[in-house]
Amino acid sequence: MNQHIIEILYRLFLGAVLGSLIGIERSFFKQRPGLRTFSLVCLGATLFSLISTYFPVDSGVRILANIVLGIGFLGSGIIFFHEERLVGATTAAALWVTAGIGLTLGLGYYLEAFFTTILTIIILAFLPYLEEKIKKSYE
Repeated sequence: MNQHIIEILYRLFLGAVLGSLIGIERSFFKQRPGLRTFSLVCLGATLFSLISTYFPVDSGVRILANIVLGIGFLGSGIIFFHEERLVGATTAAALWVTAGIGLTLGLGYYLEAFFTTILTIIILAFLPYLEEKIKKSYE
């Protein structure tokens, strides 16, 4: 098989896997959307950024910019007010970062994608405990 095709398939596979890792964290803490949504967002962003590399630079940049814009619309549908508090902002931000991870993978920046995935999981899984400690210290 052509080395170029293997590289494309590897990037797509990693997009699905890294998005799934973030989705697993969301599912573990019973947050929605979960595993499938995060995996698909990352995979889709990876695919579109891969495709953007086949177009002239100005067209490729427009494709990348529209991925960010589209994820913004998806995220805005997740955020709502419930009993005078904002709900879903963290999940929307996590989807936005997940799309960024996919874009990064599609362009071939593996280290950056892996590191961002790890940071995202740490932020989502562990910072709520720190937030709780901070809230308790002000009570």
